[in-house]
Amino acid sequence: MKAVLDHVGIAVRDLPAALAFYRDALGLEIEAPEEVASQHVRARFIPTGQSSLELLEATTPDSPVAGFVEKRGPGLHHITLRVEDIYAVLAQLKAHGARLIDEHPRRGAEGALVAFVHPSSAHGVLVELKQASAVAHGVAQDFGPAHTRVTRYALGDLELVSLCDGFFRLDGGAMFGVVPKALWEKKAPPDERNRIILAMRPLVVRGTRTMIIDAGLGDKEGGKFIDIYGVERARNLDHTLAEAGLAPDDIDIVLATHLHFDHAGGFTERDATGRLRPRFPRAQYIVRRGEWEDATHPHERNRASYLFDNYVPLAEAGVLQLVDDDLTIMPGVKVRRTAGHTMHHQMVLIESGGKTAAFVADMMPTTAHLSEPWLMGYDLYPMDTLAAKKAFLPEAIAQNMLVFFEHDPVLAAGYIREQDGKRRVVPALNNPTTE
Repeated sequence: MKAVLDHVGIAVRDLPAALAFYRDALGLEIEAPEEVASQHVRARFIPTGQSSLELLEATTPDSPVAGFVEKRGPGLHHITLRVEDIYAVLAQLKAHGARLIDEHPRRGAEGALVAFVHPSSAHGVLVELKQASAVAHGVAQDFGPAHTRVTRYALGDLELVSLCDGFFRLDGGAMFGVVPKALWEKKAPPDERNRIILAMRPLVVRGTRTMIIDAGLGDKEGGKFIDIYGVERARNLDHTLAEAGLAPDDIDIVLATHLHFDHAGGFTERDATGRLRPRFPRAQYIVRRGEWEDATHPHERNRASYLFDNYVPLAEAGVLQLVDDDLTIMPGVKVRRTAGHTMHHQMVLIESGGKTAAFVADMMPTTAHLSEPWLMGYDLYPMDTLAAKKAFLPEAIAQNMLVFFEHDPVLAAGYIREQDGKRRVVPALNNPTTE
């Protein structure tokens, strides 16, 4: 088992007083607060190099931290070890007879999977195991159901249904551009080939018509492709579409943010004779004209991402509709060109009942890309991505937008919050009623 010290948890009775010491007296940088509802605590992380300090303040009298402080007073509460595969570690501990507080992982701070080991098995120390908010190499299939589940969100008169087409892997350095590995690997641990895990999360919008935005990778690629990109599709769009109570015939509109293989691969399929055909037989496929031109005339820099089998058959089948401008695709759904990732990359804005959601696609593929300068090396026009993010983020915060992260391996959607100049993503509830 490989484990590293992630952070040390310190229980405090008075968080402002604790900050007066760590922030003001010591001059340490304090991250934005995060409330962990399952534990009834408010957490403040303090980066200290390769690991952190975590200040914990109880938010309710029945919080475990409140009980700890009442019994022992403020002080060292636990240590946290970051592991690559929390399920394997728990199984190993069970085999050695260790006493576990959590036999199954649950959601903790920063969207991580966590589980606690009882102090009686760790010589008086409460030990927390943590798997960062990314799927570790080789175990995506083991906890796929938790991270590929269908999630539904009410937005006025519309229903938004987040689906999943499985996982794939891309080089971590390319995913974070000029950001040093020492920073990004804390948020997205790489495998032995330096790849990080990414989900593919198409979104269904159900209103006057039924639309799907993007459609994942599909199943047309061969073994070499699957190995290079570490594809895991044991659970895929076929499964999650069915779990949402939908069939391909139910889709009226397929909307493309752009035509890269991890977004448009699921637009087509091979029939029993090997012939390519539209996967959604009743749908009109809507693509931005400039993106279509780029995808059908690729160059050396983008050729690996544009695969003709994913979209050329749409034109041949007469189901392709090209659009030129930012416009309304169906009531409540409009597109906005962001450029950046590709020249004609677009995001999708969804509005109903005074509420707004945004499907940001590759402008901000994961929650780890929240910071404005955290841009992909894959972006053909990175300064356009930067400009689009700088315009969008204040808008998303001000309007309390529900933001969908198409490639985040753990979180389908959340709300962006800002406090003391720090931004974070608060996970959205499945079927929210009060957000």
